[in-house]
Amino acid sequence: MQSSAIQPAPSSVRKWLARRDWPLIVRRLSVVTAAVLFLVHVMGALVTDSGSQAGCADSWPLCKGQFIPSHFVVSTLIEFNHRAAVAIVTVLLISLIVGVLALWRNRLEIKILAPLMFIFLIGQALLGALAVMYPTSAVILAFHFGVSSLSVASVFVTALFIHGFDRWDRLRDRARTGGFRWLVWGITIYTYIVIYLGAYVLHTNSALACTSWPFCDARRPVPPLSVEPAVINMTHRVAAFILVLLVVGMLLWARRIRRARPDFYWSSVVALVLILAQALEGVAVVFARASVWAEVMHSAFVALFFSVMCFMVLQSLARPASVRNAPPARGRSRAKPAPRPSRGTAAALGNH
Repeated sequence: MQSSAIQPAPSSVRKWLARRDWPLIVRRLSVVTAAVLFLVHVMGALVTDSGSQAGCADSWPLCKGQFIPSHFVVSTLIEFNHRAAVAIVTVLLISLIVGVLALWRNRLEIKILAPLMFIFLIGQALLGALAVMYPTSAVILAFHFGVSSLSVASVFVTALFIHGFDRWDRLRDRARTGGFRWLVWGITIYTYIVIYLGAYVLHTNSALACTSWPFCDARRPVPPLSVEPAVINMTHRVAAFILVLLVVGMLLWARRIRRARPDFYWSSVVALVLILAQALEGVAVVFARASVWAEVMHSAFVALFFSVMCFMVLQSLARPASVRNAPPARGRSRAKPAPRPSRGTAAALGNH
């Protein structure tokens, strides 16, 4: 019997596909995916902060053993909506991965970002399942939040990258960043550690171990080492304060090289705004007695801040030689050539 061959798509379909502006479609998809994934991240924080992890019992991926539970309480509604949103963002994220690989697989950055988006998606799902089966494990819950932050950052950076061709992407060809690059990398890694500390504070129920701010207690600024929840809380506070100082220093340095690298300067401005907002929400958590919405916003701001830092990490890397001298994309204006840095700027950038 003759095997049936795969029939080619009708000419009308091929013409319709050819007329689509696929780069524009994928860029818009990246914005939608980043926004929905951030919403899912916030919903995940709401699940944890409201104590709704058991809203679907110990059933996963079904909820109470059903595709749609027959009976809803508040915790079930919160957890079920989060799982439904995860299913939607999974479809969006896989579509984005396919799109960027189809259009820009020749870029080294896409070859790295696309697998990372998939890995973090799978890791987040597996840790979410473990969090359902082992809801009392603070370590698993903290890891889940950390991987969720990485997932948001990977999509955020991908969206900015594919929107920045012949704009901020070309700024990476300019003067070398020297020590500033290492500062950006150091702050980003340190931020991830602070994220885990904050998640560990939440999941060990240490958020209200210190009832005052900035010190733990008005009568006892430094808690004794025997009071473990208070020590965990104050460790996070000190680490967060150091992070704010580092971001202020980064902005001051970026201001010196603003003419040559405006991308670093404006990213640093946004980073400072976000880290200050996150710090204020941390204060609100204390004085609002661990209000659910204060804790959710605290988590949201730190995810955005970490995403900005990851974007700065990408901008600190030189573009691959294969694209460094490539002509601008059709319909895009070529970025202005880099101005000759002044002596002070050159020293700040670390040129040799």
